[in-house]
Amino acid sequence: MENRFFNRELSWIEFNGRVLFQALRKDLPLMERLQFLAIVSSNFDEFFQVRVASVKRMLTENPREVDVSGLSPELVLKQISARAHQIVRIQQNCLMNDVLKKLAEKNLVYVRPNEFNEQQNEFALNYFKNEVYPLLTPLRTDAQEFPHIGNLSFYAAFLLSPIAGIRTGSSDFKGSDEAPRIALVQIPSGIQRIVWLPSEVGKKEFTIVDDIISQYGTQLFPGLEAKESMLFKVARDADFAVDEDSGHNFIHEMEKVLVQRQSSFAVQMSCNDSSDAILEFLMEKLSLKEEDVYRVCGIIDPGVLLGLRDTEDGAKMSFPEWNHFYPASLPQEDTYWETLRQRDVLLHVPYESYDPVIKFISDAADDSSVLAIKMTLYRTGRDSPIIGALKRAARNGKQVVVLVELKARFDEERNIAWANELENAGVTVIYGLVNLKVHAKIMMVMRRESDTIRRYVHLATGNYNPKTAKLYSDLSLFTSNYEIANDATQFFNVVTGYSTLQPMNLLGMAPVTMKPKILSMIQREIDRSDADHPGLIVAKMNSLTHEEVIDALYKASQAGVKVLLNVRGICMLVPGVKGLSENIKVISIVDRYLEHSRIFYFQNGGNPELYLASADWMPRNLDRRVELMFPVLDKNVFKEVKDILDTYFKDTENAQELMENGLWQPVSSENTENPVRAQEMLYKKYKRKSDAAEKAPKNEFEVRRKD
Repeated sequence: MENRFFNRELSWIEFNGRVLFQALRKDLPLMERLQFLAIVSSNFDEFFQVRVASVKRMLTENPREVDVSGLSPELVLKQISARAHQIVRIQQNCLMNDVLKKLAEKNLVYVRPNEFNEQQNEFALNYFKNEVYPLLTPLRTDAQEFPHIGNLSFYAAFLLSPIAGIRTGSSDFKGSDEAPRIALVQIPSGIQRIVWLPSEVGKKEFTIVDDIISQYGTQLFPGLEAKESMLFKVARDADFAVDEDSGHNFIHEMEKVLVQRQSSFAVQMSCNDSSDAILEFLMEKLSLKEEDVYRVCGIIDPGVLLGLRDTEDGAKMSFPEWNHFYPASLPQEDTYWETLRQRDVLLHVPYESYDPVIKFISDAADDSSVLAIKMTLYRTGRDSPIIGALKRAARNGKQVVVLVELKARFDEERNIAWANELENAGVTVIYGLVNLKVHAKIMMVMRRESDTIRRYVHLATGNYNPKTAKLYSDLSLFTSNYEIANDATQFFNVVTGYSTLQPMNLLGMAPVTMKPKILSMIQREIDRSDADHPGLIVAKMNSLTHEEVIDALYKASQAGVKVLLNVRGICMLVPGVKGLSENIKVISIVDRYLEHSRIFYFQNGGNPELYLASADWMPRNLDRRVELMFPVLDKNVFKEVKDILDTYFKDTENAQELMENGLWQPVSSENTENPVRAQEMLYKKYKRKSDAAEKAPKNEFEVRRKD
């Protein structure tokens, strides 16, 4: 075997291929297939902005450098382009020739402008004049400077020529006929993308505003004719790091990064295949090569169609609704303090509701016995009730300390706004750490009880974001465990002050103790494994790219340790290689919820240990971020988490297994009559628990009174 590692970027593309695989499944509802098609595009947007931009920079700076997979930057870019173009072609074919045709069969019909009937043409023209035209700003391209094209903004481009016999009164069209006369029009981001057209009874026909602008945009140029038009979108380099050693105001430095992202070098262009002349012109101006351009024959971004889900017909073509159950282990009305003094409580979103996290912090904000609240915020979403509770707590006189990570990529602007808002309310805001992203998810509440102060801690694998908690599968733990609380106190002292890290008893913290702890537990598994009692490591994560950890897992496999890995995204480990990794199995699951939890199980010679973490096994998480790994100590919670972990390895519906050659194969089942879908199994489990809790007799006594 030539290499011990798959290439990181190519492995990520295969993850997007697994997302596309879901879109191609004809057994899934049409709106879900459309959703997966849109995810493919949004995933690629971020991939090109960050990862491909990074490889392009590497090609300029170190063209001969070879990565651990044995590939040079040039070879990586070629293979990225080949596979990404293939995925986009399949995606477009699925959208235009399958999903949209099946939607039309259900009387939800996409109509292109060249297919408008007379009534629709008149309607669309009036719509353009009244609703769209006033918002548009045509930009000429023959000025001294080429107009700025915003990152990921949609544009219509027009190739113009004078109409015969009409004088424009302008010098713009004098000179050589060889120079293209091209104008650009940015499609307003705030405008409704789906436009409903007059339709016959029983049909609902629509087009998209991009098509309308492309069709009628020539009216922006009186006296000129639009010979050709093209719709396009450009992804720019977004792989910027803030200058943390500049000595300037940190927020100011972050704002500079946001500005740079809009005007950095172009990495990739998506466009409809309608004008070679316009495309050649833009490629020259943006310094793009043919392999950087992704031409489509239809709609550039399927995401513009997701508004169809909100229609009555769209709802019928989606997955059946799954509820988010309130956990039976927590009271709905009373506070949690008494419950958490007795036991730890696990929360598994989105099967269980995120409301307990919001209630926990909201109760703390209003409880007169609570003295202080400390927490980290990485991504929290718009209109977050968590922000409101923190502000209320500060106004109620509590000490509130929040570490807001301003470097959370693509959420920087929002986090800057939250930080300012919290500070204005009296919250002490810490803007992360120099040269390290704080990715840990932790909250601690200090409450006076009798003659002592008790600390309640919440630790999570996912962000404090109520919106993504309805879409991402994550685990979190509520506890008042004394040792965990001590470790949490040390953690906050380190990230908010000048304290050096003291030994923690239970929590593992990256970049200091987490990686050594993981490596030592893998080695311990090797040491306690023999032919009669082989060791066992079972782990679930988003990505596996850390070379040291992968090498340790190879060593474990060679020692006879069985290694089961559930890796949603990138996996650089090569499984199933005789003499290297034959005892390692890697699966991945893509389903209606985004798998986001990190769970690590070590058999430990019959005394098993189980951990949850905010970190994947990646260099950025273990070496360059502040992360937390926390043990599952409560006996009942331990069993519940282990059952969750085991469930993923039973999946035969959405699981795919990684082969030695880098390809992913759907997991097949001998028992085809009873296929297993992990997420559905988990949903049904929590539904049963919720139903049982509702039927259980309430601990209330009815007092008989005289009438």
